[in-house]
Amino acid sequence: MSNILPLINSGHLDYGENKVQEAIDKWTKTKTQNKNIKLHLIGPLQTNKVKFVIKIFDYIHSVDREKLAIKIADEQTKQGKKIKIFIQINIANEEQKSGVKKEQAANFLNFCKNLNLDVIGTMCIPPKEGDSQNYFLEMNKINKELNLSDLSMGMSEDYLKATENNATYLRIGSKIFGQRN
Repeated sequence: MSNILPLINSGHLDYGENKVQEAIDKWTKTKTQNKNIKLHLIGPLQTNKVKFVIKIFDYIHSVDREKLAIKIADEQTKQGKKIKIFIQINIANEEQKSGVKKEQAANFLNFCKNLNLDVIGTMCIPPKEGDSQNYFLEMNKINKELNLSDLSMGMSEDYLKATENNATYLRIGSKIFGQRN
């Protein structure tokens, strides 16, 4: 947290984490002391961790299956807290990656809306190899077709291309904090 405190003190409010337990350990006290901080879960989420995520996070960028959406809806009701949701799209149909297939995005969005989830956008992680530009163009198009306002895409290597394609949330941790240990 020592490397994040200068950012907090300068007024930066949004932070992403990809590991639930690490976020709980790192952010519980800091969020209690700084009510304006918004914490974003940008990594994969297992259903058994949802109750912890709802307590500390304000956004989930990786909702990718019906079972998870149902669990989030149930837990939000139990805790009386509603968080903002991004649907993760597997934009390149990669077997090893999570995410809804792009042709199923509209149906999954409707499923989530029927659960009263606050879906504000979509998220993708394009393949590491090659140019992410075409994937970002496609995500921008999908997001517009779904009539969603926010788009979570772009990391330290390709965030400029993401912003050119209307990304509203970027994940640029390593450019700011350096590589993870």
